[in-house]
Amino acid sequence: MHTRGSSGSRRRTRTAAALALLAAGTAVLTGGGPVGAAPAATTAAPLAVHQDQQDQADGCDVYRSVPPSTDDGPAVKAVTARRSLVIGVDQNSYRWGARNPNTGQIEGFDIDLARAIGAAVMGDPDKVVLKPVATADRIDAIKKGRVDLIVRTMTINCKRMEDVAFSKPYFNISQRVLVPKSSPAKNIDDAIKDKAVCAADGSTALTVVKEKKTARQVVTVENQLDCLVLMQLGKVDATMTDNGLAAGQAAQDQTVRIVDGEAQPEVIGVAMLKDSTDLTARVNQVLADYYARGDWTRSYERWLKPYMLNEAEHYWPAPH
Repeated sequence: MHTRGSSGSRRRTRTAAALALLAAGTAVLTGGGPVGAAPAATTAAPLAVHQDQQDQADGCDVYRSVPPSTDDGPAVKAVTARRSLVIGVDQNSYRWGARNPNTGQIEGFDIDLARAIGAAVMGDPDKVVLKPVATADRIDAIKKGRVDLIVRTMTINCKRMEDVAFSKPYFNISQRVLVPKSSPAKNIDDAIKDKAVCAADGSTALTVVKEKKTARQVVTVENQLDCLVLMQLGKVDATMTDNGLAAGQAAQDQTVRIVDGEAQPEVIGVAMLKDSTDLTARVNQVLADYYARGDWTRSYERWLKPYMLNEAEHYWPAPH
């Protein structure tokens, strides 16, 4: 398996090195390794309207995708003829996609899935390239041909479906808020009202916090991990991100916590060019096989189970 993209500097201390990286405009990288206890569970209040229901009301169905298939159409043939499948991934999100400083390899829940898709399509894991892509650059990377697929906690919504095609969903998420443990905030409203709130550019989290219109300041960054760094430095009061990434950050840094309450339940999927219908069908077949074999559950248990707030069945999207 090949990877490409800068691995960054190893940090002696998280805050000091992170400050240097931010000043240099360099992406902050995380690695694996032991962590402390999982964050305490919180009870999320149910929402009256779920995002998938709202999207369907707006005229699109976030669960809709082409039927699974193993047929080789023009998009799949073009990839195999090129002898490499380039998959855009994250290298900054602990437990989802992060570079292990001991091995130099990118690893995590999304990375397991990316490798499974690559091996199924190419028949050879050595013909798969994992290319780090920033949050804000995901759609552009697909449309400009820098990657064939994005496997990077990417929310499926109506706006994005106008630009790219999505697989069937492979994970349920919702938007949550992280704050320092010293913060008195008890819920999302407490955490963001009249506060400086950080979110990644191009993320659903950024849309959610802007729509609330209660933050004193909204700070945007290229990658969501940069929000954690800014919070560690005291430059922002809270971070809005999805619950999977929030759980990873709370596990990575024991000085932050997830506040009670959730916003906008959503689903995430694999993104690709709109006209690559056969590639979308192949990815959907891989997802179906991946779950049926138990690989999805094994990956969840390895990377996410200690840090998430519910059991695996809560996170695998039910058939629609």
